[in-house]
Amino acid sequence: MLPGWQVVTRVLPSPRMAVTRDFKETVVERARRDAKFRDAMFTEALNAYLAGDTRTGKAMLRDLVNATIGFEGLAEEVKKPSKSLHRMLAERGNPSTENFFDIVQALQKRTRVRLRVSAQGA
Repeated sequence: MLPGWQVVTRVLPSPRMAVTRDFKETVVERARRDAKFRDAMFTEALNAYLAGDTRTGKAMLRDLVNATIGFEGLAEEVKKPSKSLHRMLAERGNPSTENFFDIVQALQKRTRVRLRVSAQGA
């Protein structure tokens, strides 16, 4: 090692690091009481999907469902069993395009948010 140099080790969070239940509950509670946070969460969930990060998008949509309509309410709205919806938004879930947009439409209706896609130059 060079004189005057020292090795600094930092532990950075892993992208696969498990999120604690307390953190998830905190996010859901904030989304329930803070409309701007909820809207930003919805926007970021869809942005994650559009960027190809479906795992993050599904996790955020799952939290948004829990904070707003709930899986039972979503099931009634989209006319699908709640267990199927849980599976669709699970980490390994793979909702069809139709089911995905049914979920998005139900969340837009519940949150009274209309999302739109716009193109941005690179």
